[in-house]
Formats: sequence, C-alpha cells, structure tokens
Amino acid sequence: MSRKLTALITGGSRGIGRSIVMRFAEAGYNCIFTYRTNQQEAESTAATAAAQYPAVTIQPQQLDVRDPHEVDKVIQEILDQHEQIQVLVNNAGITRNKTAALMTNEEWQDVIDTNLSGAFYMTRALLMHFISHRFGRIINILSLAVQGSSGQINYAASKGGLESVTHTLAREYGAKNITTNGVIAGLVATDMTSGEGTAPLKELWEQYCPMKRLPTADEIAAAVHFFTCPEADFINGEILKVTGGFNHAPY
Repeated sequence: MSRKLTALITGGSRGIGRSIVMRFAEAGYNCIFTYRTNQQEAESTAATAAAQYPAVTIQPQQLDVRDPHEVDKVIQEILDQHEQIQVLVNNAGITRNKTAALMTNEEWQDVIDTNLSGAFYMTRALLMHFISHRFGRIINILSLAVQGSSGQINYAASKGGLESVTHTLAREYGAKNITTNGVIAGLVATDMTSGEGTAPLKELWEQYCPMKRLPTADEIAAAVHFFTCPEADFINGEILKVTGGFNHAPY
C-alpha cells in the first residue's frame, strides 16, 4: 500500500503528459500514467522519472481510455494497489485534422471518443473513490480550439465539450471537496505538433502571441500542479489559459 500522495495522469508517456508526470514526481507524488500503444515511450518516461525522483513510485499503465469497461477494470486494479488517489489529470488526446466536409465518421468519432468520452470515463470511474475520501482534484487539459479551429472540428468539439464537463463537475461535486479545473495549453512544442503541417500554425502563433513564442510543456505542467496545491483549494470550475496572452487570430 502506498501512503504517499498519488496522481493519475492519462496520456503520460510523451509531450505535455510526460512533463506533468515529471512535475508531480518532483513534488513527491507517486505517479501512475496511462498510455495507449507506445510501450517504449512509456518505459522511457518511467525510467527517466524514477531515476530523477527515486523516492516516488512511477507506474506506467497501458489503457485505451475509449473503452469504458477497460477503464473501470484498470481503475479498480489501481485502487486495489493504492490506498488513495488524490489527483486525476485528463490529458490523453489525439488529433485527426480535416475540414468538416471531408471528415470521415471514423476521424470524428476517434477524436471524440478519446478526448471527451475518455475523460468522462476516467472521471466517472474515480468519483466514488473521491467522494468516499471527501477529496479529489481533477484537472482537464483543454485547448484554444474551444473557440473554434479551422480543420479541427472534431478536436474543437471534444475540447469544448470537455470545458462544459469541467464546469458541470465543479457544480456537482464541489461540496464534496472535489475541485475540477481546466488548463488551456495552446500550441505547445511537442511531437504531436512537430509535423510539417503545423508550421503555419507555429508562424501564426509567434505572430499573434504577445510573448512571440510557444509555451513549453513544463509551463503547462506547472499550471496543472498549481490546481493541486493548498493555495488553490478554493478554486473550482475555472479555466486557466497558459497562452502568453494569445486569445484569437484570424484562422
């Protein structure tokens, strides 16, 4: 049984998720993080975190968050191993970019199932645990795409839906000392945004962002961790933009 604080992060093997794992490990949390297919990346993240922070336990867990039955099964297995989970970070996300007229049913559904339904399944699976301990911190990773994003109607819908989920959970469970907040990450320099197709977006960001650069994954991770600190205990249902002042551009 682990008696340390424990955080569960979805999509933690790379990019923003990896930085979140490292930030919570640095703060003394045992970290369980999920990955879908890339076991090599997951093992690399776990090994790096364990080497830097040997006092905590780092546990990669393969999980397809799109499958509610698998989510329930894996969450129960995790709860059997850990006395208490204090933090859930819903970070797992994918893109399947295409304009609305050309988007296939599969491209629409895969993004919705992963980014929106997956976050709901994970949260639902942990809510009774949070309620029984009268404590929980849920942080959802959002995007400026909630305002609309050309060529990303599926992604925008998933993140807009997740923002509404954030506000609803805050209303339903705040009285149980369970807070739910969101972090808008913007265009972060990760492997998901490293392709040639994102070059115009990077140029747009650097042009219109007042700070003339992209945020880093570590800066997003720091904002996520803030919502779990005692100083944030009365913050509930809020959306924090880590965007350097970037709010809108003509795209």
